[in-house]
Amino acid sequence: MIRVFAKGVFLMVFGLFGAKAQASPEADFWKWFTTNESMLFSWESDREATFDKLASAMQKIHPDLTFEFGPAIGGKREFVISAGGIKAAFAAVEALYKSAPALKRWEWVKFRPRRLPLNNIEFGGKPIRVEDVHYLLAKDDPKVGIVLFFDGYNEKEKNIFGQIGYLFLDEALGEFAVEMQVGFIEFQSRDSKYFQNASPLEELPAYFDELWAKRGTDAQQFRREGP
Repeated sequence: MIRVFAKGVFLMVFGLFGAKAQASPEADFWKWFTTNESMLFSWESDREATFDKLASAMQKIHPDLTFEFGPAIGGKREFVISAGGIKAAFAAVEALYKSAPALKRWEWVKFRPRRLPLNNIEFGGKPIRVEDVHYLLAKDDPKVGIVLFFDGYNEKEKNIFGQIGYLFLDEALGEFAVEMQVGFIEFQSRDSKYFQNASPLEELPAYFDELWAKRGTDAQQFRREGP
């Protein structure tokens, strides 16, 4: 009896510690999140410290994971789990979202969603208004290619315009679509010979969805010259 009892205790203790050892990084993160929920919900009171702690916790799962908070509305907030636009981290976003607990004050969102209406963007000291940006779509099977046209675009500042362009696309289409449904992305000035067929950026979300649904058909497309 003593031997059987001792064996039973051993198995019970092993089970407890074995389960702890096998806890997933996602489970550890959500345990940390739940423990620190009040701090996270009220992040405005100590933004820098809160964001540093949260970023550190998320990067234990994947170094490219990042986040966004929505505004507190009706006692609830959105918490966006993002891959930072990096496809290699998409699986980590899916895993973390799938394992999220039900918390009364939170709504979980995987990948940065569309933000409509679109906002003006300033990056690198360069402000760009939404109404000054136009687009053209093209079939780039099996995806959809996009050309953005900026007033004043130049090769010297192409990196700044590129960053601004991707920020606009994330707002207009959402992080998942930009990575998984968009093919080539080009940036040009209004001097481009293709600008005459361009449309205002505000119209991009609806027309992109339409062209995505019709991909593979003979929809009119922008054809690039050169390689």
